[in-house]
Amino acid sequence: MTSLQRLLHYSRQHRADYIWGTLFSILNKFFDVAPEILIGIVIDVVVSKKESFVARLGYTDPKDQIVFLAVLTLIIWVCESIFEYLYLLRWKNLAQKIQHEARRDVYRHLQNLDLEYFEDKNSGALVSILNDDVNQLERFLNNGANSLIQVITAVILIGSVFFYLSPTIAVLSFLPMPFIFFGAVYFQKKSEPLYANVRSKVSDLASHLTANISGVATIKAFSREDRELQKLETLSSNYQQANEEAIRVSSAFIPVIRMGILAGFICALVIGGFKTLSGELNVGLYGVLIFLTQRLLWPMTGLAETIDLYQRAMASVDRILDVLETSVQVKSHSKAIKNFPAKSDIKFDQVSFSYRNGFKALHNLDVIIPLGKTTAFVGPTGSGKSTLVKILMRFYDPTEGQVLLGQQNIRDLDLKIYREQIGWVSQDVTLFDGSIFDNISFGKPEASMEKILGAAKSAEAHEFILQLPNGYKTLVGERGQKLSGGQKQRLALARAILKNPTILILDEATSAIDNETESLIQKSLVKVTKDRTTVVIAHRLSTIVNADIIYVIDNGQVVEQGTHDSLVKKMGTYSTLWNYQVNQQQLQ
Repeated sequence: MTSLQRLLHYSRQHRADYIWGTLFSILNKFFDVAPEILIGIVIDVVVSKKESFVARLGYTDPKDQIVFLAVLTLIIWVCESIFEYLYLLRWKNLAQKIQHEARRDVYRHLQNLDLEYFEDKNSGALVSILNDDVNQLERFLNNGANSLIQVITAVILIGSVFFYLSPTIAVLSFLPMPFIFFGAVYFQKKSEPLYANVRSKVSDLASHLTANISGVATIKAFSREDRELQKLETLSSNYQQANEEAIRVSSAFIPVIRMGILAGFICALVIGGFKTLSGELNVGLYGVLIFLTQRLLWPMTGLAETIDLYQRAMASVDRILDVLETSVQVKSHSKAIKNFPAKSDIKFDQVSFSYRNGFKALHNLDVIIPLGKTTAFVGPTGSGKSTLVKILMRFYDPTEGQVLLGQQNIRDLDLKIYREQIGWVSQDVTLFDGSIFDNISFGKPEASMEKILGAAKSAEAHEFILQLPNGYKTLVGERGQKLSGGQKQRLALARAILKNPTILILDEATSAIDNETESLIQKSLVKVTKDRTTVVIAHRLSTIVNADIIYVIDNGQVVEQGTHDSLVKKMGTYSTLWNYQVNQQQLQ
């Protein structure tokens, strides 16, 4: 399927807009060409007078003929203006509709795509698709589609007039057209990969800019401004070179078109002139041929620019639709269970998981997370703890085995309903550009101010929020950059508490918090986690001493399990980690 076919298939619900837009463009071009024919008829009136073509319509007086032609000209210009208004309205509105729908559909699909997709993609490239590529498609639909239709219409209309007036001149004048057509196909095929490369280079540039703007503090801290500027210059230069290559090919098309039209014009000029001199062709009709050739020349010379716009748009269409056609692996199936089995243990039954690169993160994992209890997972970096949480949240599905909620495989549950029962606080906190109030209420926007204040107090965030210039209305900045790491973690914790989830997941939720605040939060968490299924991932073992059960994970497998006291007495891996952290705290 070609890029254009993919676009038409995607936007098939707007078929009526395409049809009406095409019809209005054709009618506008019809009335646009008509004045040139009228000029030839006027010449015929002046030269032939009572023997003119118009005289055969019943207007024998040359003055009446001219008045008739003047009225006809007025009607034609009014019709041309009306249909120009209609085609502009139709095409431009269609461009806005498809631009909006494409951006909305891509974003909606991106939200549904697996987490693994984003781990393999650059966020800047995806933003480039949502902005640059969608806008490129809009530009083509705004102007390019109408231009292509009108060029084709002009060729057909003018060709028909030529064949009617003089088949010989028509054949000779339009003889270069097949060469122009095949030239257009040749340049189109040659430029297609070049424009795909242009879109790729602009994505690289957007990715670099996105990463560097968000990481400007790090760039400044390491004094790498010059180096990053050089990288930007290189990427921008690559984009420039890719554009130059595409422009070089598309620009070569203009002289080809000009030479073809020139050959046709000379044929009409010379042969038509000879026929007129010999009396075989009427002077007025000769004028029509000359004027119509000019009317054909100018639109055709703009064809190269239109094809350039078309190629850029089709390269963008492919990138947009490639995202939309990416399949979602982790999703609810058609018979997904809508009811959440709340009063149930969670069981990892012989769960194994391998990433796409082949790395096996979990090996035949058997774990039970008791209902209403706090279960902690500890272990060295890369041991599989975070992967376990991602599988529990269904960011991934196990490669082997299953995760059961009671007797129900979580893959059989409705994904949205399942995740609504989970509250998640990660180590790498994500806050959105808005107020503190907006971020705390993110998971439960209908919550009252009283509930929000209660969640903030439970997360030990209320006091620092009141000290901010605008309290709960204070804007946090992009990704919460106006707040400290500890403040962001407390807001994330408040957000999870407000949600009042059945399952609470704390993934290093207090890693950026000082010991005093951690102690206060731990006291609050005793209330928050009471009778709630809680999963805690921790490096600081002081945060999990009261956990009901602790699993020690290493190399994707459980190597120890028990309570804090029992594990310390075992003198195994956990005991070693505990003694090391105790000694470190004493040294501090």
